[in-house]
Amino acid sequence: MLVPPSTARAATAPPRPPDGKGKPQAPAPPPSMSTVGGSRLGQPGTQVNLMPGAPELPANLSGRSWIVADAETGEVLAAHNAHWRLPPASTMKMLFADTVLPTLPKDQVHHVTDQDMDGVGPGSSLVGVKEDHDYTVHDLWLGVFLRSGNDAVHVLSAMNGGVEKTVKDMQAHAEELQALDTHVVSPDGYDAPEQVSSAYDLTLIARSGLQKQDFREYCGTAEAKFPGHQEAGRPREYFEIQNTNRLMTGAGGVTPYKGIAGVKNGNTTMAGSTFTGAAQRGNKKLLVTVMNPDHGGLNSVYEETADLFDWGFAAAGKVKPVGVLVPPKGTDTEPYGSPAKSHENTPVADGPPPAGGGGLGTALGIAGGALAVVAGGAFVVNRRWPRGRRGQGA
Repeated sequence: MLVPPSTARAATAPPRPPDGKGKPQAPAPPPSMSTVGGSRLGQPGTQVNLMPGAPELPANLSGRSWIVADAETGEVLAAHNAHWRLPPASTMKMLFADTVLPTLPKDQVHHVTDQDMDGVGPGSSLVGVKEDHDYTVHDLWLGVFLRSGNDAVHVLSAMNGGVEKTVKDMQAHAEELQALDTHVVSPDGYDAPEQVSSAYDLTLIARSGLQKQDFREYCGTAEAKFPGHQEAGRPREYFEIQNTNRLMTGAGGVTPYKGIAGVKNGNTTMAGSTFTGAAQRGNKKLLVTVMNPDHGGLNSVYEETADLFDWGFAAAGKVKPVGVLVPPKGTDTEPYGSPAKSHENTPVADGPPPAGGGGLGTALGIAGGALAVVAGGAFVVNRRWPRGRRGQGA
């Protein structure tokens, strides 16, 4: 059953009384939420079915919402408030990319104008796009994925017909994906009233994006060169940029996660820290989303994600799924376990993708190749639509 879209609002409860120390308590999830993907996913609290021999969930989890899913089968191994509508921060850029990437040729050159940069909010994360300079679409996507550049998002939105059109395109694509908790207000994820998504939706969106080779390569890029000052008669200047995904780069004291392949992090005042990650261990590929941990600092979202990855890989085959990542509307289901028919799903050889223009460096290039990680271009998800679960809403 397809669940009709509804006007999405941040699902919040009345303020809770202060704790014993006089500090306000974290908001509580709503008593019932969307049941897209299964009825268990609409229940508040942690949902997991441990079978004999399964490891216990990590004890230190504080994310207001999180989910662990098999990237290929779509089975949800465990979840916590999966459909709680919360501010997404820059993880919204995954939906932006999944919507707009197919519409603009990578080698298209754009001359940036003042109007292109209208609406970039104060305090935005920026890659350093300059007005009256030329950039390729490829350059701008590097700015979006690596530096979470709102300036690059707004220029690409202008190329797509403007911010208003892009927001409408994103909302329509979210509804096509059955990401029905998601309400788009700004294409870059900048804090805005009623802009919300959920751990379930962000995972669904990431899974869709990972079907696209360009998306995989960009989200799996650890470092690159970005165009700088442009002066007539002189070579263009370039500067190094690094991915803000600390599980990939090890920045900020985070231990890089072996097998990481992307996807996107975010942090704003309203959203706190958010992160959706994809990782592979052996033949198993997992997706994890964590939204707004209540404890720790900026690194807690990465630490809790890593703990959930470890648990998911250890628990594979030892838990009964509590739900499923549904396919897009109108998708014909394949027999369970059969890869979707798409040229994007053609397996690629192990190792990094061929060296490309623009100084693209995959995650395999970090630490001299000593880090056992998966290049985004090699992380191919062969989606399998579970038979009889299409559009499941109960």
